[in-house]
Amino acid sequence: MLVNNTFHLSYCTNIHPGSNWESTFTSLKEYLPGIKKQVSPNAPFGLGLRLSNKASEELNEGNNFAVFKAWLSQHNLYVFTMNGFPYGNFHNERVKDDVHTPDWTTTERLVYTKRLFNQLAELLPDGMSGGISTSPISYKYWHTTEEDKQKAFEVGAQQLSEIVLQLFDIENTTAKYLHLDIEPEPDGLLENSEEVVVFFADYLIPIASETLRKHTNLSEEKIAATIKRYITVCYDICHFSLAYEEPEDTFAKFENAGIQIGKIQVSAALKILYNEAAKEEIWQSLARFDEPTYLHQVTEKIGEKVVTYNDLPVVLAKQKAFTELRAHFHVPIFLEQFGSLFSTQDHILKVVAYLKQNAVSDHLEIETYTWDVLPKELKRDLSASIIREIEWLKERL
Repeated sequence: MLVNNTFHLSYCTNIHPGSNWESTFTSLKEYLPGIKKQVSPNAPFGLGLRLSNKASEELNEGNNFAVFKAWLSQHNLYVFTMNGFPYGNFHNERVKDDVHTPDWTTTERLVYTKRLFNQLAELLPDGMSGGISTSPISYKYWHTTEEDKQKAFEVGAQQLSEIVLQLFDIENTTAKYLHLDIEPEPDGLLENSEEVVVFFADYLIPIASETLRKHTNLSEEKIAATIKRYITVCYDICHFSLAYEEPEDTFAKFENAGIQIGKIQVSAALKILYNEAAKEEIWQSLARFDEPTYLHQVTEKIGEKVVTYNDLPVVLAKQKAFTELRAHFHVPIFLEQFGSLFSTQDHILKVVAYLKQNAVSDHLEIETYTWDVLPKELKRDLSASIIREIEWLKERL
């Protein structure tokens, strides 16, 4: 839905099961009409569509695409953004670091993303931009040496240059502007704003420039701008709070580097503030969030350095004293406190305040995907929870 005549606001449908097209469409039909009726009864409602590779392949089969487009039209729904980060199943089985599989060093990731963009170009309404969020190149622990990491960045940049060419062609032939939004996260090869800026300067711009020189007639001064037009950043609020970055500083850094924000994913991390008198309660509360499906990295700022523990069990085993920890667990955005634990909701409010003065992106996608693995006392009816998150954010915008 359009908020303040500026922001397309929705939630990411990776909340719902969707290993193939049948299960994906079934989930959409079950939840979307009812949610729209509550949050946007008289106006079009956009959705952040998540398609696994298999669901995306099957969407192109038979008359599935025509049926889906007709269903969207019937219910006054539209697609403006997609989540192209998880390639495979995202529910009811172990995901952990496999969420990065296949990474940007593989042909599979490139083929999947290209197909998603062709589908988004067909689904996106005229006069609207569209974006797809994606992996931060790869998972850090798969590359043990600096040489390995450098090679991953080089291959990833070359693959991304193929996306730049695709999106350049789509805009020239359809007048639809699409962008790929790289999503930094803890233990990704790109974790924070500084690593993104370095990747653009040292890998993406030089490597993609060579590709554009070979395949386009763009002038030298337009080549870098074209690359930065089509490759942007997905600013996941949870992830950047885990990097202990203040939103205003991060947005300024990207602006100075000429890097655009394609999408803002509105999400909150767990915040754990140490209290010696209540430490047993704190550790017990935190242990309730230890579950086997997703990676829940924990970060700690020591001096000027951010230390990352690769999963919650590592921290639970140590139980050492600290000042503040932040855990990669997407908790409901409308809650500031969870018993003796807190959330990084304050970062969401800072981003909202910034957006009111500087609309750095018009794509806002709520991404709390952990409803089914939350502690029992936090679980509620899924539709009601989604509606509550949307209404909470609308009020503050």
